[in-house]
Amino acid sequence: MKRFLTLILAVFFMLIMNTITLAGPSGQLKIFHAGSLTVPFAAIETAFEAKYPEVDIIRKSGGSTKMARLISEEGQSADIMASADYKVIDNNLIPGHAAWNVRFATNQLVLCYTDKSKFADEVNADNWHDILAKKGIEWGHSDPNLDPCGYRSLMVLQLAEKFYNAPGLSERLLANRPERNVRPKAKELVGMLKSGTLDYGWEYLSVAIQHGLKYVTLDDHINLGNYKYDNFYKQAKVKVTGKKEGTWTTKTGKSCTYGITLVKNAPNPDAAQAFLAFLLSPDKGLATLEKMGQPPFIPARVPDAGMAEQLPEAIAGLVEVKD
Repeated sequence: MKRFLTLILAVFFMLIMNTITLAGPSGQLKIFHAGSLTVPFAAIETAFEAKYPEVDIIRKSGGSTKMARLISEEGQSADIMASADYKVIDNNLIPGHAAWNVRFATNQLVLCYTDKSKFADEVNADNWHDILAKKGIEWGHSDPNLDPCGYRSLMVLQLAEKFYNAPGLSERLLANRPERNVRPKAKELVGMLKSGTLDYGWEYLSVAIQHGLKYVTLDDHINLGNYKYDNFYKQAKVKVTGKKEGTWTTKTGKSCTYGITLVKNAPNPDAAQAFLAFLLSPDKGLATLEKMGQPPFIPARVPDAGMAEQLPEAIAGLVEVKD
């Protein structure tokens, strides 16, 4: 009888452990992310919640710098932060609010427009800067102090000046850009373009594809989309507000690279790690990014072995060390 009871208890214990193992993550998962990730993250959220129905993802999107500062300066609670510029995580969250930063995708800037835009039938890769300089053209970009797409847009103008050997080009173009067309986040420009309020707006290629916008593809020397041109890109420098009020910092041109991290003291680290593993899997999250015009790094990467050692076990096998 005693052996029988012991056997029953053992079976019961195994069933309990299996139930716990199969249960998976649950609860709310808070993700702060760049506005340019809104469409792919919505699709990834749907697929993830289908696999883990006990998890409810709550996403907040906006300019990456602003999103990071909500965590670092305003103390808002989040599990994951994904930035359109991995440097935003380095500069605003590490080391106080995050321990590591995985680079997982790339992008490039394009000049977006619609059939309603003035000179829509004429604009191309050779004359776009001439058209933006015309009187009466409404064009804009996001706020460089809040959104990487904003300071990258200004970098594109500086690089065009170098590439076309046209001194003063950037200054002339900006003089023809109304201040009202500098928006807090690049996503706002999409609605303005579609309504006809804006003729042209700077966006990421992935955003243009996802929202069905027409766009001008720029030379690789200009578009910030090819790491092989980083030495050329670094000629562009944009001054933006610093971490503390009244301070400034300078952003230097570099190819577009997205970063993601697990926030320290995340309310739901189990669900966060499950999401990160899902996102960084080549046949899941990274495949979704690829389909939506945002080339992923496969595998994702960190710059050194020291950072790789700090990665959660759930994603360590999906990330390589590569500067």
